[in-house]
Amino acid sequence: MTKTVAEVQDHGVDGMVELRQRRAALLANRRLTWVFGVDDPGVVVREAWVGEIRLRVHTPRAPAAGRPLVLAFHGGGWCWGSPEQSRWMAGRIAARTGAIVVAPAYRLAPEHPYPAAVEDCWAVLMWVVANADELGADPKRIAVLGDSAGGTLAAVLALRARDEGEPRIRGQVLIYPLVDLVGLRGPGLGGIVDHYLGKDVSLAEEWWASPLRARSHAGLPPALVLTARFDPMRSHAERYAEALRTAGVEVAVHCPRLATHAYLTLPGISPASRGGVARIVGFLRERLG
Repeated sequence: MTKTVAEVQDHGVDGMVELRQRRAALLANRRLTWVFGVDDPGVVVREAWVGEIRLRVHTPRAPAAGRPLVLAFHGGGWCWGSPEQSRWMAGRIAARTGAIVVAPAYRLAPEHPYPAAVEDCWAVLMWVVANADELGADPKRIAVLGDSAGGTLAAVLALRARDEGEPRIRGQVLIYPLVDLVGLRGPGLGGIVDHYLGKDVSLAEEWWASPLRARSHAGLPPALVLTARFDPMRSHAERYAEALRTAGVEVAVHCPRLATHAYLTLPGISPASRGGVARIVGFLRERLG
């Protein structure tokens, strides 16, 4: 009998490993490329490593120097997922903006609980700045982007870069992020949060986990926040957009009516995915020059 996602994830590390294997098999199934999309023919994809963190680097084929940089963090509840599940979106953004899109395979819970994912994503940001010349990129033109759990990580990196004074992030694209983990415990979505944060409930109060709870959102880079009418996390995205506006940050919100969570990584199923990526491309072109 086939187990549900909830039943699998409730079995700790073994359950998560099984779930990751299932998802990897789906992504590798050539008969399903129409669902998840493929790498854009206008980019060259290669792997790089930052210590033990694997990166998927998408570089436009057209020759150019000093390209902008976009760090793209995948979703999956901090417990599963990979850069491959967002390959269509990352490749399309690279091809249409001329930016180099770097997508890391950050460490996953429960083997590597919070704040491992945040630390990995920050390490990758530091690496792309230090290695910009080798990448053919301009370290002064950087944006962060992420979907779902990756959107949370992108928001956290924008906050941390502001607090540390560098690097300067020019734009943040937050795609149906989960921005407040307080109170999310137990079955369902809360079970994923339990795996991510572990036994210490108080960790959900930290802004590295819940960026909505940062002391201030002033001075952050302009943001594009994407959600969807039928997204169960819609209120999180809307609350974060409002917090940014209240703090004086420039914010644009895109909420397609006929879409739900994860629609941007399912181009074969959701017609709204192309419109969403077009919004992202326009925003990044404006912010990254």
